[in-house]
Amino acid sequence: MKKYLPVLLHSPLFSGVSEKELIAMLDCLAATTADYAKNEFILRCGERPGAVGLVLNGSVHIIREDFWGNRNILAEAGPGQLFAETYACAECATLGVSVVAAEPATALFLDMRRILTSCSSACAFHARLIRNLLSALAGKNLLMQEKLIHMSQRTTREKLLSYLSAEAQRQGGPGLEIPFNRQQLADYLSVDRSAMSNELSRMRAEGMIEFSRNHFVLLRSR
Repeated sequence: MKKYLPVLLHSPLFSGVSEKELIAMLDCLAATTADYAKNEFILRCGERPGAVGLVLNGSVHIIREDFWGNRNILAEAGPGQLFAETYACAECATLGVSVVAAEPATALFLDMRRILTSCSSACAFHARLIRNLLSALAGKNLLMQEKLIHMSQRTTREKLLSYLSAEAQRQGGPGLEIPFNRQQLADYLSVDRSAMSNELSRMRAEGMIEFSRNHFVLLRSR
């Protein structure tokens, strides 16, 4: 666990927490870790999680699959970011999504009841942890609202422009890196991969964008 302390100290969940406090927290919250291979399920739809997950290494995708196996990527979480926290807070709720490792990953699990209930030693960091969790939940809600904006666009081009524009603004310039490969991006935007790839090629030919793998540059000549 010690090698992951830098990741945890930079996680929004532990914002304002010292290393000494963090070590005490992990014991108080019955922290456990687990390793996962690429494409391995961490949590499956229908399960009832009792712990909040935090990515220590690698990345995970929060996905929804229909009866026929068609996949929609709802969100991506990297080192220091949370997953399943909403369902863990709602103790009796079963997962309506699945969590899968997008690459080899290590995850930390924290007992949600211990987060929400002050411990017998009345640790000073407990209130701060709850505030941080609420802030993280609010942030996830905003990201989901942003995804809905992308999804509400009528055409594949408009969905791509909405997503790429939002990422460029978030990353502070016309050049940006996205966390998805082409299939994953198509799943995230709920569009056909071939149609999306063709649209990207047309946008590049029209001088709207440049791209190489996961790196994109938005051009001004729209």
